[in-house]
Amino acid sequence: MNNWRVDGKGRINRDKRVRFTFDGVSYQGYEGDTVASALLANGVHLMGRSFKYHRPRGPVTAGSEEPNALIGTSRSGTGRFEPNTRATVQELYEGLTTVSQNKWPSLKFDVGAVNDKLHKLFAAGFYYKTFMWPKSFWDKVYEPVIRASAGLGVSPTEPDADTYASRYLHTELLIVGAGPAGLAAALTAARNGTEVVLVDENRELGGSLLSEAPSAIDGNNTESWLAEVITELEARDNVRVMTRATAIGYYHENMVGVAEKLTDHMAHPPANAPRERMWRIRAQEVILAQGALERPLVFDGNDRPGVMMAGATQTYLNRYGVKVGNAAVVVTSHDSAWYAAFDLADAGVKIPAIVDVRATVNEYLQSEAQKRGITAKVGHSVTSVSGTKRVSGVKIGRISGDQQVADISSIPCDAVLMSGGWTPSLHLFSHTKGSLHWDEENEVFLPGERTERCHIAGGGRGLWSQQAAFDDGVHAAQQALTSLGQSAQALSVDVDGDRAGSGVVMEELPSNNDKLARRAFVDFQNDVTAKDIRLAVREGMLSIEHVKRFTTNGMATDQGKMSNMNGLKIAADELGRPTPKVGLTTFRPPYTPTTFGTFAGYHKDELFEVTRKTNIDSWAEENGAVFEPVSLWRRAWYYPKAGEDMHAAVARECRETRASVGMFDASTLGKIEVVGPDAAEFMNRMYTNPWTKLAAGRCRYGLLLGEDGFIRDDGVIGRISEDRFHVTTTTGGAARVLTMMEHFLQTEWPDLDVWLTSTTEQWSTIALNGPNARKVLEPFVKGADLSAEAFPHMALRECSVGSFEARLFRVSFTGELGFEVNVPSEHGRALWEILYQEGKKYDMCVYGTETMHVLRAEKGFIIVGQDTDGTVTPADAGLTWAIGKKKPDFVGKRSLTRPDMLLPNRKQLVGLLTEDPSVVLEEGAQIVETGDTAIPAKMLGHVTSSYWSEALGRSIAMALIEGGFERNSTSIDVPMPGQTHRATISGTVFYDPDGDRIKM
Repeated sequence: MNNWRVDGKGRINRDKRVRFTFDGVSYQGYEGDTVASALLANGVHLMGRSFKYHRPRGPVTAGSEEPNALIGTSRSGTGRFEPNTRATVQELYEGLTTVSQNKWPSLKFDVGAVNDKLHKLFAAGFYYKTFMWPKSFWDKVYEPVIRASAGLGVSPTEPDADTYASRYLHTELLIVGAGPAGLAAALTAARNGTEVVLVDENRELGGSLLSEAPSAIDGNNTESWLAEVITELEARDNVRVMTRATAIGYYHENMVGVAEKLTDHMAHPPANAPRERMWRIRAQEVILAQGALERPLVFDGNDRPGVMMAGATQTYLNRYGVKVGNAAVVVTSHDSAWYAAFDLADAGVKIPAIVDVRATVNEYLQSEAQKRGITAKVGHSVTSVSGTKRVSGVKIGRISGDQQVADISSIPCDAVLMSGGWTPSLHLFSHTKGSLHWDEENEVFLPGERTERCHIAGGGRGLWSQQAAFDDGVHAAQQALTSLGQSAQALSVDVDGDRAGSGVVMEELPSNNDKLARRAFVDFQNDVTAKDIRLAVREGMLSIEHVKRFTTNGMATDQGKMSNMNGLKIAADELGRPTPKVGLTTFRPPYTPTTFGTFAGYHKDELFEVTRKTNIDSWAEENGAVFEPVSLWRRAWYYPKAGEDMHAAVARECRETRASVGMFDASTLGKIEVVGPDAAEFMNRMYTNPWTKLAAGRCRYGLLLGEDGFIRDDGVIGRISEDRFHVTTTTGGAARVLTMMEHFLQTEWPDLDVWLTSTTEQWSTIALNGPNARKVLEPFVKGADLSAEAFPHMALRECSVGSFEARLFRVSFTGELGFEVNVPSEHGRALWEILYQEGKKYDMCVYGTETMHVLRAEKGFIIVGQDTDGTVTPADAGLTWAIGKKKPDFVGKRSLTRPDMLLPNRKQLVGLLTEDPSVVLEEGAQIVETGDTAIPAKMLGHVTSSYWSEALGRSIAMALIEGGFERNSTSIDVPMPGQTHRATISGTVFYDPDGDRIKM
């Protein structure tokens, strides 16, 4: 019934009630509520159970850093269930269904809570010891139990029915966070005319101004001032304001990933509207104004429902009009909690005591407390909390000089507001690998050296007051604009009633209880206590990264936002070392848990992996081609005629190509343009072959190695001009080769004046092979003489073919007279049809990838990735002729001289001729010594390629065999299902060994 609402407070719409359910019980909230605020307004604090001990948990924060209040949510229709949603950020809408997690059979009565009774058996690291013995228990006991217990929520069982989107955006200035610092920066830059993108994860701008507003800004009440600023920003053409948008990752070259929620707050989203959108924002300058996160205090029972961050209770009061209790004890080491107590007291909440662990507190705070009738217990500590599913009281005591606690007394209460100060939110900054430095006075990490063009403002730099945040936001904007070559007039914001403050940091509150007996929690979600961290140190975990993995502290879904600093302080205390010497765990993207759908974007269902098609693909489909997937492409596999199966169709295509002429769509070959004054030098360093003396208008087979000396890719490379190369790669290797080239160009040889451009999609490539290939092509070529003398094998010409601009190569992957015609991709089908009509005069056939494989295998041409397996060197493949003997260096050269690379018994590529010519060996079949019947037999290698050769009237195969070159003409056995077949090792060239046909 919303009995915990406070009249006149909050920014919710009280004219619009919203109904929702939690664990099957119906509740009411208001438009603008979150699930957490609505449940608190209904007196519900118990919202979940912790992971390991299944302890009762309620919300401890009011934002995305929440570790406790994780729920499952679903809307109408199937496939719209989401686990592990933070109740503190899920906006309420009509009909929302929510459920608690990690409990059975119910939230109030959870059988798993027996773990809490047995907590002494589950000390930190117990799994590393318990699950090691007996070894036989792992498969049948330990692993099944662990898997059954893993996780908090239940994974969805139905396909996601929602759609997701993704966009790219470029801007001059990106500002992350729309609190005082972010708003001041945005106003400063916007009024200068700078292009600004302002993102904030909340539904409305304002940040802390919505929760702990000063009395006035620039002479106006805070709400009016904020409304005017938002109106101005949204009205400006040079400003894009994005709410419900979380910056989840900061990547190289000032690219920030932003996950924007579009419809999660709507009961009935527009048809086909995406649920979330991933933005990839590239900014010239970035300002991080993310503020700071309030730090919990570590004391016995600090995890009970009703124990909350003091700042969060201000948010629930001032933003949602909810009081978190009727009697709230405040425990703190920082001034900010006093202001929270004042806000709650002014709203009618009884504050029995403010318990401050500091020896002294400024007189202003104490006098303000006295005006409100609040008892100030300075120099006191909370030693324990009573209550199970809801706080019922606390015990406090006076801290003596030796940090002991005496004079214990009890205070009844239904809420505890805690604050251990504030930790700058530096997660995004850390993503950039920017350095952090330790501020000894405030005991926090602050941003240090930057690696990107970014600026940090406000709470992220350890500035706690709102006046300081406003001023720093203006300063950050001026710095950013200076970097952009612009200047801006300083913006002046005057805050009246600013609440500046200070505090001390404590790793664990003093107590009269033994440290090893306390249940003082550091990581609420994973049930990591202070004594767990101390145990980890005693077990030899000297690095905070080791402590993290031993205890799981900081490994919860909040990524340690609430636990890392306390864990670090406790570990440092136990080690007796300064805090920064213990180290800091690594923050990684995403900043907050983000749905898989947001990352996938459009890539689902038929768009999950888009089938790439060439310009000629439609003709192949219309003419009955059977297709196969090759890397990311759909390629014509073979073209059956009536009554033909695959074997018959391929045999015909091979026969007709070698007899007359065949045409093949080779457009999927990777193509890379290497251009620049140092292009030849770059090619020399990348490929094994020499390129400096290759004349323009000539081609060469190129072999590419990895740094390990093993074959990575190959292809024919043509020199268009002195400073331009047309590089072809395998279909599957295009992206990999370009990435490898870019890596070396940017990191190893930045001095080279070279540009790399992927042109795979720019060119349609048509291959003509066979004795009559020249006759089919010649009538349509202008600007090039196709005679054997004028246009020899491995030459190229820029000319026109069929009135289309073309790069014409005389190359062959079949051993026949061959040409490859490259025309702009949009003209590919048109030229294909022209050549097809001409080819009918010569009984030309169109062939697919299977025939291509057979024809190339007959000539012993390898396919990288099929006849190589990542461990094959040029020598293993019989390609030493492709290595420039006088070249000083190339990628992989030094590795080729390693002793293991020169062993004679390496697996080497050879040919195989079966004893029975009709037997086609299985690709991948293992090879053994003749007569080897041992179990298991010694494997000598495997078959890499195997086909029926129509030209030879028998089967052929290639294989990688141990010491294969020395075994030439000897026999081996190939065990296959049902029978072992014998074969003779041969060379890899089976057809036209002298290469006469290619020279026609």
